[in-house]
Amino acid sequence: MAKTLCQISSELNRQLGLLVLRSGKVEAVIVGDYKSVMIPQLEYSRASGGRLCGLRLIHTHLAGEDISDEDLMDLLFLRLDFISVLKVTGEGLPEKLYTAHLLPGSNSDKNWEFLTPVHPANQTESAEELIAVIEGELSRRHKVNKVDRKKDRAILVSVSTDKKLEAEESLAELVELARSAEVVVLDTVLQCKNRINPRLILGKGKLADIMIRALQVDANLLIFNEELNPSQIRSITDFTDLRVIDRTQLILDIFASRALSREGKLQVEMAQLKYMLPRLSSRDDALSRLTGGIGARGPGETKLEIDKRRINDRLARLTKELKKVSQERYQRRAKRRKNELPVLSLVGYTNAGKSTLLNTLTNSHIVAENKLFATLDPTSRRLRFPTEKEVIITDTVGFIRHLPTELVQAFMATLEELEEADLLVHVIDVSNPSFRQQMAVVDGILGELDLGGIPVLKLFNKIDMVDDKEAMIEIIGEEGLVVSAVNVKTLDEFLGLSEKMMGKSMDRNLR
Repeated sequence: MAKTLCQISSELNRQLGLLVLRSGKVEAVIVGDYKSVMIPQLEYSRASGGRLCGLRLIHTHLAGEDISDEDLMDLLFLRLDFISVLKVTGEGLPEKLYTAHLLPGSNSDKNWEFLTPVHPANQTESAEELIAVIEGELSRRHKVNKVDRKKDRAILVSVSTDKKLEAEESLAELVELARSAEVVVLDTVLQCKNRINPRLILGKGKLADIMIRALQVDANLLIFNEELNPSQIRSITDFTDLRVIDRTQLILDIFASRALSREGKLQVEMAQLKYMLPRLSSRDDALSRLTGGIGARGPGETKLEIDKRRINDRLARLTKELKKVSQERYQRRAKRRKNELPVLSLVGYTNAGKSTLLNTLTNSHIVAENKLFATLDPTSRRLRFPTEKEVIITDTVGFIRHLPTELVQAFMATLEELEEADLLVHVIDVSNPSFRQQMAVVDGILGELDLGGIPVLKLFNKIDMVDDKEAMIEIIGEEGLVVSAVNVKTLDEFLGLSEKMMGKSMDRNLR
């Protein structure tokens, strides 16, 4: 086979390649040019559970070149069993076979190892035995990791132009988002750069290191902290068989799993479709194929165009349904205004404790977990002040830095509730070291929603989780009240002050 391959390659003056299964069957023959071969998309792959893909690539080199960096990248990104090069002599005969394979994990900086060159007719080592040793070591490492194989297993990647401390905080938040989405985080990668690579986000060498790490820890997912455009997703997925998503897609997935009400599901679906629409072309080459059948005039319509039209039609229907929901909400708010019940709305960063506060104040049982976006659908309850005065208290969706534009637009019907509030209670998690930055994010979003005219009471929550409580109270000063949402005794001053502020707000509105 080696002799025939070299002879034909020499006659064509092109590199030829064979993709060979472990059984010895030739899966594909690749015809390249003088300098390289282009590996097609592999339909056959068993690269999961820390295993290699089950294919080895053997191709010719006409100019006597050694295994190139491009060859090693193919070995790495496609998880090939081996990459082998047959050097072709001037007579069109095989000189020697040069082979490299991945290392399952070592203490050195090497990600691969080269075997001793050998003439194809003089091979004595068993390829199957060597592959078994490599995969055995990978499996052993995965068993040590004890990864839950029923869940997605991710490596989180952040490439930031911010200061290192801010970048670390943002990456830590991405870890919490992944935990909320029930994703197992196996490793995190942080790069601080002056300029982000417009094609791959990070350098090709760093991406290669991540691929090796993914193989070693058995990851099946890459989550980027930055929003990826369609061309970036295409470029990264061209180098790896791992699934690739960004922060926005992760948040949308969390929202989709948490939405319970009809309104919430409509809003999330709209946000997902808006996110998906410009990225359709990066999903599959088949989307660009023509669908005109036999006898159809003209080239017909591509599957991509059909999908885009269907999404636009669905978006139009969702817009109408959400408009109807918005009108229903307006009617409910009108009924409240008729009953002259003032409204107190809880706002704040996600996981600041808004739902817990609502539960404590109203003896409710809304889902409240130590996760980002544990509560998605807005909830309203009646709250009785110590003076027997009743108000409506509303819990809204939490905010987060870099909140996807699609979500803000989709949830406008929900956020309209805030416009009817007589008092906004900004709940702040003081146990979080970044609570100042979180406050700024919430203030910025409230400003974008044009809610600056509504009084705001700052409520510094989770003081019970702070080690030096007195120092924290001194830092906060007179900015707001310090409470613990799980301790009703700490909420007396809050109830009194909020009633007083709401009374002033209503008097001002009447005037």
